[in-house]
Amino acid sequence: MLHTVHHGEATGTPLLIAPGLFGSARNWNVIAKRLSAHRPVIAVDMRNHGDSFHADTNSYHDMAGDLAGVIAANGGQADVLGHSMGGKAAMVLALTRPDLLRKLIVADIAPVTYFHDQGDKIAALKAVDLSRVTRRRDAEEQLMAAIPDPQLRAFLLQSLSLTGDAPEWKLNLDALAAEMPKIMSFPDIGGQFAGDTLFLRGANSSYVRPEYEPAIRALFPNARIETIADAGHWLHAEQPRAFEEAVNRFLS
Repeated sequence: MLHTVHHGEATGTPLLIAPGLFGSARNWNVIAKRLSAHRPVIAVDMRNHGDSFHADTNSYHDMAGDLAGVIAANGGQADVLGHSMGGKAAMVLALTRPDLLRKLIVADIAPVTYFHDQGDKIAALKAVDLSRVTRRRDAEEQLMAAIPDPQLRAFLLQSLSLTGDAPEWKLNLDALAAEMPKIMSFPDIGGQFAGDTLFLRGANSSYVRPEYEPAIRALFPNARIETIADAGHWLHAEQPRAFEEAVNRFLS
């Protein structure tokens, strides 16, 4: 089963958080703790990420099955919040196992194929000479040319483990590179999820464009779409209080 981090002692329907590509449960610690004031919160490391298992495949049906296993082990029903890749996995879960979800929140992603690629980031991480890394700064210096954005570097470096005998990435970079076409796409799934659904998009992000709304509403007829001001794709990190308020309002 996926590695899970549990937050809070509240009772009721748990909120399951599925992070995006290169993300982890750890990235969500602060907002998960705040959301847990009203409900139990379970954040996961997706397969091939963090402390979860490595596998050769990283399809959305696989990831949806992983999330289903976590819900089954924690009461049998949950509200599910997924960001980016995790949002697509949550959508596939809702479309294939609607019995497991009460409500669905999708953060800055749509059920469409995207034509950009994240392979450059994987290549940059693989190019880091870990034999020359004794502290996180050593890896950061090697990444500066390929990844000039300091915030993106800091995010990616959270997946560097320095606690073992030797530094290692807590990402299955080979599998993620091989499966990137699947990650960028969205599977063709029939049917609909009729439950309450919230799509949150960043005002400065291009991931949930107006032309994607017909695809959203075809699969999620009870969806509402809200925009977080002054936020890009990482809306939960850039505007955490507005994001938290929107989530609490919807789940309540």
